Amino acid sequence: MKYSVYDKKYNYRYFFDTETGFYMRTGILDENGKDTNIDPFMASFPHLIDVGIMGHCIHGESGLCKNAGVQCYQSGYSVRKPDMSVEDFESIAKQCRHITNQLALGGRGDPNQHKDFERLLQICRENDLVPNYTTSGFGMTDKQVQLTKQYCGAVAVSWYRSQYTESAIRKFIDAGCRTNIHYVLSKNSIQEAVERLSENNFPEGVNAVIFLMHKPVGQGERDNMIMPDNPYLKDFCRLVNHQKQPFKIGFDSCSVPMIVNYCPDIAKITLDTCEGGRYSCYISSEMVMSPCSFDRVEQYGVSLRNSSIREAWNSPQFEAFRNSLKHSCPECPDREFCMGGCPLVPEVALCSREIRKQLNFTQST
Repeated sequence: MKYSVYDKKYNYRYFFDTETGFYMRTGILDENGKDTNIDPFMASFPHLIDVGIMGHCIHGESGLCKNAGVQCYQSGYSVRKPDMSVEDFESIAKQCRHITNQLALGGRGDPNQHKDFERLLQICRENDLVPNYTTSGFGMTDKQVQLTKQYCGAVAVSWYRSQYTESAIRKFIDAGCRTNIHYVLSKNSIQEAVERLSENNFPEGVNAVIFLMHKPVGQGERDNMIMPDNPYLKDFCRLVNHQKQPFKIGFDSCSVPMIVNYCPDIAKITLDTCEGGRYSCYISSEMVMSPCSFDRVEQYGVSLRNSSIREAWNSPQFEAFRNSLKHSCPECPDREFCMGGCPLVPEVALCSREIRKQLNFTQST
């Protein structure tokens, strides 16, 4: 199903194909309905929602993430909450029908280990929503692979440097799933990233390798952040700039300041900075909606037990989050591309410009 939606509040149009996952939006439209190429700051309802269906990680006590060199920002191996119920998930999906495009299933653990995984995927499709998810690949079953192929637009496997990582990647690719790798880029992993990009040493057949900036959130250690003086940063950016790969390379929006400052050959017009509270949001297994999943203390959170998604989207908490993106770094010539970087963890932005001025608009609830 293909559909087009006109956002009356912010005067632009977006398009989505529920079969292929194709999504695009116009710029703000002029009085004749023509695209001005000026990006609208936000949507009147989230286009993508990260839904934390997992309240705890079944592999947590085994230290799966820790042993793989990944520091879980969700604290999945120390926090134990109930997984999201089918009823709560269905409530989210019904509110999003024909407004939101995709639901990214996540939370504290592998979404494919949710006891009602198949039913959740079915609910997405019943409401014309495209589901996708990220998994460690540990304990992946052939049934889960088949469900992924049947219902999901794409799947990502976290780079856990283990046999089960490559096994899951191979199973997904062989089944015909659009398969990505999520690679956490940290002080401890950037050298490996440089070596693998140099040697084209990622599994054959992956659609893309997406680099996610490490953040000191949850069990993420501050000492593991990449800093501007990191000895491998220039080599990494050089490879991203110039070396062709047999797969696509992508980044999370938290990486945009790095690209603006260190990857001059990447066209800035292709960048889409932090979409939290602008085009996307996060809903926890406890039904608290926040602009971003990295808001672990829920300082911008709104409970959906007594608010709708639309009400939360238009709340003072969300507006406080947006204000940082609207007003930070006012004198920077590149502010339209990164908007000052992360409002939650300002120090994660790889920017050492003297004119940088991060503003905080914390909303107490």
